[in-house]
Amino acid sequence: MQPDEIARVARESFGIEELRPQQLDAIEAAVAGRDVLVVWATGAGKSAVYQVAAALRPGLTAIVSPLIALQEDQLARLVDAPDAPDGVALNSARGVRAQREAWDAIRSGEASYVLLAPEQLAKDDVVAELAAVGVSLLVVDEAHCIAAWGHDFRPDYLLLGDVAERLGRPPVLALTATATSPVRTEIIERLGMDDPTILVGDVDRPNIELNVRRHETESEKRDAVVDEVAGLPHPGLLYTATRRSTEEYAERLSDRGVRAVAYHAGLTAKERTRVHEAFHDGSVDVVVATSAFGMGIDKADVRFVVHADIPDSVDAYYQELGRAGRDGEAATATLHYRPEDLSLRRFFAASAPKRGELKRLVSAISGGTRRRGELAEKADLSSRRVTALLTVLVDAGAVREARAGAALRRGMTIERAVTAALERADERERIDHSRIDMLRAYAETRRCRRATLLGYFGQDYVEPCESCDTCRATAADRTAAATDGAEAAGADAATDAEAAPFAVDETVRHHEWGEGTVMAVEDDRVTVFFESQGYKVLSIELVEERGLLAPA
Repeated sequence: MQPDEIARVARESFGIEELRPQQLDAIEAAVAGRDVLVVWATGAGKSAVYQVAAALRPGLTAIVSPLIALQEDQLARLVDAPDAPDGVALNSARGVRAQREAWDAIRSGEASYVLLAPEQLAKDDVVAELAAVGVSLLVVDEAHCIAAWGHDFRPDYLLLGDVAERLGRPPVLALTATATSPVRTEIIERLGMDDPTILVGDVDRPNIELNVRRHETESEKRDAVVDEVAGLPHPGLLYTATRRSTEEYAERLSDRGVRAVAYHAGLTAKERTRVHEAFHDGSVDVVVATSAFGMGIDKADVRFVVHADIPDSVDAYYQELGRAGRDGEAATATLHYRPEDLSLRRFFAASAPKRGELKRLVSAISGGTRRRGELAEKADLSSRRVTALLTVLVDAGAVREARAGAALRRGMTIERAVTAALERADERERIDHSRIDMLRAYAETRRCRRATLLGYFGQDYVEPCESCDTCRATAADRTAAATDGAEAAGADAATDAEAAPFAVDETVRHHEWGEGTVMAVEDDRVTVFFESQGYKVLSIELVEERGLLAPA
């Protein structure tokens, strides 16, 4: 496919005047039938890739999106485009008639796009119907949700690798805004991607100012959050950890004259839709939300993202703050932080399954292939709990799950399956705790915050950025230092870079923790991700002195 033809379709069908070189590369690879993994910052044009690629590939494109609101938003973009092919959505919010009309459009070939949640693809009849029609491109949006070590893991995404096979193995286009090297590897493996084209872009959002404000007491923090949000240019997002705090902050902001509304998973679908619409049309200034709000929200003029509570990982934090300033104009991201808040996140992270529950479930599976509904009844567990426990068992390699249901793997006893799942859950807990430690490092660093964030994602950044609180605080000192010896400092920096013992993304081996991936290298430390341990920050001096790491 020639770039000129891709550019013409983008312009005439979607009103996109210019595609970036990486967008062209991704579209060209997908149209040619290659698997593609795209990791670009929020607002970098990931949606344009699947839209244009699908328009250039004959047949139906299936787009997996995790939220109904995100599906409806993506569908609205197709409707608003100048001459885009037609699309439909299949989700639980649509009535029987709408579902029937959608299937009629799919079968007749009138619809070129179908947007659906992974839960829809867990239904045998849906997959069989799509396979009969023929899917020419499978798009997995928010692809980090398939990674067990990702920050927003969704168990239903685990089925997508099998779904791709049942659909005749069409090319897979996986899209995400944040994925470290280990998460990228897991996405590729779980989706069964074959020698994919991998396009990792610059994840920096230079127009977003980064700040951390540390507090001693909870009441002091709450007052500071309300003062800041009330004084910032609107619209904006305020994230909190609990449903109750969304209501409390929304009430306090309303008392200050701010049009604020709360959003959390406890609201009805109708109420959540109303908040989305009000935020988009400008009748609400601030949405005070748990992490349930925001994935895929396409509102370009969000001027700030403030976190009243610390999120569960750097990945989640960077994705959430990336919802600010998508129009390229100046925006602000502030994290309000108390060290005590980390204990709450550690509590959330400590969710290991109980041995008794696992044993009941594995006993129910033993001796055949069982569907989730049957397992819930036999093991006396809720459907939600069965899904959570099956996820651990599948991830531990003790159980396989396919369209017929769940079954123990060959040679696996009940006790071995339970032990494997508990060991895997322990690993997951260590990973989650290590993520919290990395977020603490960001909150407490005296380095450039932008360099710290980007280093976590494996991207080098020459500090200072001049648009974070730590850089501004030390600007005068740096100016004096530069005046006294800029040339010497530059020479030293170059020498340090040349002398760095490891490179980002390099695979290394630790005598106790096994293989790991180098995530960031600084003057005096190296950060390594070990699958069994999580993130470890090691002193380069000790690494060299004791030979702690070696190339794998």
